[in-house]
Amino acid sequence: MKLYSGPLSLFSRKVEIALGEKGLAFEREMVPFTQERGYQPKHLDVLAANPKRQVPVLVDGDLTLFDSTLIFEYLEEAYPAPPLLPRNAKARARCRMMELRADEEVFPHARAFFYRTDPPHPDAAQRKANEEAGARAETALREHFAALDKIVSGGGFLCGELSYADIAMFMTIIWTQRLKGPALQDYPSLAAWFERLRARPPFGKAAAEIAAADRDLTRPIGNA
Repeated sequence: MKLYSGPLSLFSRKVEIALGEKGLAFEREMVPFTQERGYQPKHLDVLAANPKRQVPVLVDGDLTLFDSTLIFEYLEEAYPAPPLLPRNAKARARCRMMELRADEEVFPHARAFFYRTDPPHPDAAQRKANEEAGARAETALREHFAALDKIVSGGGFLCGELSYADIAMFMTIIWTQRLKGPALQDYPSLAAWFERLRARPPFGKAAAEIAAADRDLTRPIGNA
């Protein structure tokens, strides 16, 4: 099994964690990235495999897949133990909805902070627009964090047992924290959930590598 990943690719790191939690051996090829050019020029194998031209791309024998959620579904069917989705159909559906929430409801607010690692925009109006969008994102994320704090208040996971929903939300929250979004300290149950996950080797490895990539590849927030 081979995974094409990226040092600051949230969705690739989701797949890495899933493979680690399932105990699956894989070769990882890290696609080069710079802050100035992103993933340009695109990796030729990624271009050949994915019309979206993005990582992650997973190759398992004669099967090539892209899109982290589709890869999750394949791994659960092809390598069901240990499970990362509940067995009950309704519980599985709720868990998939929580993964979707991480990717498509919470993460877009983190995107509003991307300007924070760029040099200050030369146009004052654009700087103001960026800061206003960031403030709206802060408010929305606090609402999401408060709701998630209640869900994990019993000391468990988002869907009862560890699942793909936890992987997706963990990675999304890492992005909010690395871009200086709302701190988790105001949400003690959510903060404890985050630390429980980070203590697991696949999660901790991904978090540490992202932090190292930030130091090496991105402009520190607050630097002119």
